[in-house]
Amino acid sequence: MSELPEATVRTQVTVPMRFSDGYATTACVSTFDGLVDGKEHLALGLGDWQRALRRSAAGGRAPLVRPHSECLTGDVFGSQRCDCGPQLREAAQRITETGGLLLYLRQEGRGIGLYAKLDAYALQEAGMDTYEANVALGRGEDERDYRAAAQMLRALGADRVRLLSNNPDKAGQLDRWGVQVTEQIPTEVHLSAANVRYLAAKKSHTAHTIDLPLAE
Repeated sequence: MSELPEATVRTQVTVPMRFSDGYATTACVSTFDGLVDGKEHLALGLGDWQRALRRSAAGGRAPLVRPHSECLTGDVFGSQRCDCGPQLREAAQRITETGGLLLYLRQEGRGIGLYAKLDAYALQEAGMDTYEANVALGRGEDERDYRAAAQMLRALGADRVRLLSNNPDKAGQLDRWGVQVTEQIPTEVHLSAANVRYLAAKKSHTAHTIDLPLAE
């Protein structure tokens, strides 16, 4: 385990939420002081999240947690080029049902930013995949950093989690920074005609656990 400075909870506020399909839930939204990257990340406690944390602290099942990287195009505008919006919606319901935490992390475009992500989209239209496009822009394939996510979880008392994610890098980074991943649970496959190449690249290039026959 690598050492990280401790973060603290700054504010907690209750926010009723309703998604575009009508699904509604209520979140306890936490903000933080002391995050290593200085960004304004959020933790949403959903369902009976505090009971889930107490159960875990007593040696029971770890809470369900999804670290979700911000995607303005997918989360807000409903872009079909990725699966981010549907994953966010799925995570909100699944975590509400079992009690746990949804981390909303401000690292757009695999950490390269919104404008650079749209530049990468232009390169993808010329035939590159999502990783090749990032590299062609002089950036890393995936620059996302989950140190702040680990700080947030530890500040809330979640040092053990069941991780709702298809991405093995999330599990590896959280373990490295002091959050034990007791189980990795894949999300559903949110396939569209516009994102099949994107999902195939995630499966073949970075070993995402996506059951996607078209990617074989």
